[in-house]
Amino acid sequence: MYLIVGLGNPEDKYSNTRHNMGFDVINELSKECDIKVSKSKFDAFYGMGEINGKKVILAKPQTYMNLSGESIIKFKKFYKLSNKNIIVIYDDMDLNIGDIRLKAKGGPGTHNGMKSVIENLNTEEFIRVRVGIGVPKYKDDIINYVLEQIPKREREILDESIIKAKDSIIEILENGIDRAMNKFN
Repeated sequence: MYLIVGLGNPEDKYSNTRHNMGFDVINELSKECDIKVSKSKFDAFYGMGEINGKKVILAKPQTYMNLSGESIIKFKKFYKLSNKNIIVIYDDMDLNIGDIRLKAKGGPGTHNGMKSVIENLNTEEFIRVRVGIGVPKYKDDIINYVLEQIPKREREILDESIIKAKDSIIEILENGIDRAMNKFN
């Protein structure tokens, strides 16, 4: 079984923000694979189903970004999941808008949500799907940048990267992380 988690913030006011790329990818997977993300457990909305014959849980933690790991560890313990079967999707300012990158392991960078995930899982060894959001014009404007509404033109670019990220997850499940990295990175 795989746990596929999109990081983001609950509440409608965050729905069209850069910080919710993880939720957006989960929504796209949910739609394409017909897995409703409507159950509530472990401080998350989630749904269970199959993608390419693999059992999956799609989850959107409702703890707010900076505490995302608290929800993920509850799923991991309850379902006795291996770290190699956890896929975390999140926004990344170190990538240009529209780029995605897959990694089998690594540090959190400056992302507080990922810091929480690593702290709670007590490892950096889990799969990540990073969705590039670019950097703000002014470095001291990071919080506003990730939480402000996305302009229309940028939204179109990000929508394409959300589809690429969704496709990359399907590729991971079908052919493994190494083949997926070769295809999408």
